This record gives sequence, C-alpha cells and structure tokens, in this order.
Amino acid sequence: MHADIRVSVVYMAENGTLFNINVVVSETATVRDAILASGFLNQHPDMPIETLHLGIYSLRATPDDRLHDKDRIEIYRPLLIDPMARRRKVVDEKRDPAKWRRER
Repeated sequence: MHADIRVSVVYMAENGTLFNINVVVSETATVRDAILASGFLNQHPDMPIETLHLGIYSLRATPDDRLHDKDRIEIYRPLLIDPMARRRKVVDEKRDPAKWRRER
C-alpha cells in the first residue's frame, strides 16, 4: 500500500489569472499524474502536457519526474523574447552612438 503526498500545481496566465491547486496523489506519482489530477489540462486544452515547460521549485522538471511531499509543480509560459536579445536591445537604446561604433 502506498502513502499519499500533497503537492501543488501552479500557473500564472498572461492576463494575471493564477491557477493554484493542491492535490493529493500517491507517493509513486509523477509530475504528469499531479497535473492530470489538478484539472489544469481541462481548463487549458490548448496546452498539451508534452509541450509544457515545467519545474519543481524553479528546477527544470519533466512530466515523468517523481514527486515528493509538498512539491510545487510550476508550469511556465513560453518566453516571448530571448533574454539575451532583450538585454542587447536595452543596451543599444542607452548607448551614445557618438561614442560607440556600430557593427555593420
């Protein structure tokens, strides 16, 4: 017989809506099992589990990773812009063109 563990599944939509559900799953459960138990895929049918970017306490996770009691499964939105490209853009906007040669 397996004991039960408690985990939470969280997702913040672009519009600011928070999905935060606590579920009780078997101690042998995976990330996939917890996401299915939370009902997340019913509310977001356009987001197949195979395409989700997942983490457990901000450490990358896969749907097949095993869970521990009190884990927080985080579902991440895809990045809209590459962080390195964003930093370059900010620097370029602040840079004085008279002092810096631009590459051609």
